[in-house]
Amino acid sequence: MQLTDFTTLTFDCYGTLIDWESGIAAALRPWAGRVGVDADDEALLAAFGRVENRLQREKPAMPYRVLLRDGALAIAADLGAPMGDDEADAFSAAIVDWPAFPDSPAALAYLKRHYKLVILSNVDNASFAHSNAKLGVEFDAIFTAEEIGSYKPDAGNFRYMLDRLAGMGVAKGAILHTAQSTYHDIVPAKRMGFATNWINRRHLKPGAGATPPAEAAPDFEHKSLAEFVERHRAAVAG
Repeated sequence: MQLTDFTTLTFDCYGTLIDWESGIAAALRPWAGRVGVDADDEALLAAFGRVENRLQREKPAMPYRVLLRDGALAIAADLGAPMGDDEADAFSAAIVDWPAFPDSPAALAYLKRHYKLVILSNVDNASFAHSNAKLGVEFDAIFTAEEIGSYKPDAGNFRYMLDRLAGMGVAKGAILHTAQSTYHDIVPAKRMGFATNWINRRHLKPGAGATPPAEAAPDFEHKSLAEFVERHRAAVAG
């Protein structure tokens, strides 16, 4: 299997293209300091991962902005500390400030010359529009949890994407699913027969961060999008 075997890259967004962990930690850290929660960024991210996963399973049709708000209140309860409604609203609204990884715009601009680029993201449409502006590329298709009515790792999200891409003339074998989260993306995509490309953004950090842990065997692994681009350049050069 070679990187040049595919015509289409289907991307997770948050954690892969957008640095959501920096955004989440930046939004929770001041609250934690104010209420005296003894938790570093990794502990805050782990609490977020537990709560988000539970809410996404229990309330698959809940818009992501609402889920973030309810999630913030649940994180506070999980850590045994108070949080006001205004703070929960601010945490939800902060998604528009989550930064792109520094290598994302240039990498996507390069990859756009070689592949169709598609988003499959656990997000609402309005929030993704803010993130898309930071990425600087026009995606060929965008599929969100709001549109689909469920959250990854639900297999229905991948079936939805596959059906829509088939209508664009893209077969499963032409797709390389590219993501950071083994739990939300790599494991379910592999289970459904997609080729997978793990962008291991957390390779220098312990634990799974803002996502539940999951063991996976991706077809490709890169530490960053920049590394992915360099390996693609080498494959093209032969």
